[in-house]
Amino acid sequence: MEEQKKASPGRRKARKITPRPAPAVPRAPRSLKKITALVQRINCLDIELVAEVCVNDIRSLVGARLASLYVLDEASDILHLTGYNHKFPINNIVSLNQNSPSPMVTAVRTKQLLLVDDIDKHDKPVIHESQRQFAKNYKTKSCVIAPLVCQDRVIGVLNLTDKTHDERFTAEDIEVIELFRQLVGASIGNIKLFEKTQRQAKTDGLTGLANHRTFYETLEKELRRSQRYGGKISVIMIDVDNLKSINDTFGHRTGDMAIKKISRKINECIRQIDTAARYGGDEFAVILPNTMLEKAVVVGERMVELVAKSPLVWEGKHITISISVGLGEYGPESCPADITNRSDEALYLAKQAGKNTLRIFNPIETTGNKHSFFSMPTKR
Repeated sequence: MEEQKKASPGRRKARKITPRPAPAVPRAPRSLKKITALVQRINCLDIELVAEVCVNDIRSLVGARLASLYVLDEASDILHLTGYNHKFPINNIVSLNQNSPSPMVTAVRTKQLLLVDDIDKHDKPVIHESQRQFAKNYKTKSCVIAPLVCQDRVIGVLNLTDKTHDERFTAEDIEVIELFRQLVGASIGNIKLFEKTQRQAKTDGLTGLANHRTFYETLEKELRRSQRYGGKISVIMIDVDNLKSINDTFGHRTGDMAIKKISRKINECIRQIDTAARYGGDEFAVILPNTMLEKAVVVGERMVELVAKSPLVWEGKHITISISVGLGEYGPESCPADITNRSDEALYLAKQAGKNTLRIFNPIETTGNKHSFFSMPTKR
């Protein structure tokens, strides 16, 4: 009933949950004590625990053999498989943007629980053969598709199928599922809100890069790693050239667009293990773990060149943007303040040299309090 797609990169892998044995005898009426225990378990900030309760406990409570939990990424309108107990393959992701919506997509759009008593005869909505590619894997023709709701927004979907003792889900089953689709939805909504708050505490709101505090936390962590395992750290300090002139001429909104564009270009030049941060208003910093000076220079040159070749388009006008870069290589004996100060001094010299260029702190040629700097010509 779901459209087959590949899992998107970077997403948390769906957890296959080992099913617990179904009861060997017909279930007794459900007790409030059992339901209360499950409510207490899903009142948490652990999505894996919530998935386990859905796929094992709620499934068992309503006498279903199979269950799957999908969580919605609202930014992309894609449902991601989060927990399941099927022994056969099912869809990792399901897009809500389907021309001929599947029953699960229809349930999400209407926010209403969808009960299918007989998949062959169901007509609201009609379930086409193309949407039933997994039907042969199920023992019964009935299923429940329960959108999980939080503050009137669908947050995910719980699918239940194959009654263990009956052909169809009962009215009592539906009452229990209706209760839990609200409670599980609220729990997942709380988890999403918590994760969003955690991200906001660590990232810059304008660019999405790490913020000043996260930069120093990461730098300290990389220095400890360097002390333990050896290796060098390179740090790049970057300043936007002439941002005040852009703000004065075109307005601060245009200046913000320049900062966002430059942040994207910086990200294009670094690896996943590197950390790019918005260090200040118009200043960025990049940590390159286990990176020698020569490789850091290549990264810095690429940044200068890429930004210079990417003018900002604003109201039909092409606005030239550029950056100045200072960088250095540092060993495990360095402290965060020294690292940023020295790369920042190299950045200051790049600004004095006419901007849109790069200067390097040379840790080898130092005498007293005077440090040596030299430039590497950037390719234009």
